[in-house]
Amino acid sequence: MLKAIFFGFHGVIINDDDVHPQLIAQLLLAENLRFDLDEYREMYLGQSDRARLTAILQTRGRFVRDEYLDALLRKKSEGYGEWLRSQSKLALYAGLDDLLYRIRSKQYATAIVTGAQRTDVEQVLATAKLTDQFSLVVSASDMPVSASKPSPESYLAAIDQLNVLDSNLALTPQNCLAIESCFAGIEAAKAAGIPVVGVAQIYPYHMIQRCATWAVDYLNEIDFDWIAPRYEGGSNTATMGKASRVADPGSS
Repeated sequence: MLKAIFFGFHGVIINDDDVHPQLIAQLLLAENLRFDLDEYREMYLGQSDRARLTAILQTRGRFVRDEYLDALLRKKSEGYGEWLRSQSKLALYAGLDDLLYRIRSKQYATAIVTGAQRTDVEQVLATAKLTDQFSLVVSASDMPVSASKPSPESYLAAIDQLNVLDSNLALTPQNCLAIESCFAGIEAAKAAGIPVVGVAQIYPYHMIQRCATWAVDYLNEIDFDWIAPRYEGGSNTATMGKASRVADPGSS
């Protein structure tokens, strides 16, 4: 039985993928280090800020102390806050409000599971007036570097914490659905045993379809009346296909 919906953040809720490499490039420039956008996209997209900054600095020969990294992360969050305040309209993905409304009508538990810093998530949710739409946020600020996606640890932590908030949920990975847009997030959810709807908001549909349990182009195509029956009788690992109101070309 489907009981809980887990959201990624960047690339799922807010369209801010361009600003993060810019902010990291500024941090590296201040440290007299070179930023490589191709390297970032190929190796670090979907990882937590802490994990990717650690890796980027280490590949450039820097010894990364916790205090040094914490200071850089604070600078990045400050830059992200400045970017948010400069936006005349928050770049939320189309269909998010409708999706959240349908989740509420089904009374599913909700959580954000993300590699973003907690301050970044809270700023966006407060600005968008969405704070009360999510029961829980599991962020990079709450987890060690080793738990960064594609590790499943943040998803497993979300299940544990939701069960603490409401013991009647009795959540297991098989009761949950993750919504992700990047490969690291999809891999993390699947490694936790959670089926995934991949949304083609960062990568093309055909690439997302290859690795997600189900795939859609847009958030408003996610159809819980189609998905929920696949959770009955342990059938939630059914065929790859579109989790939407349109045809299901990948299923058999």
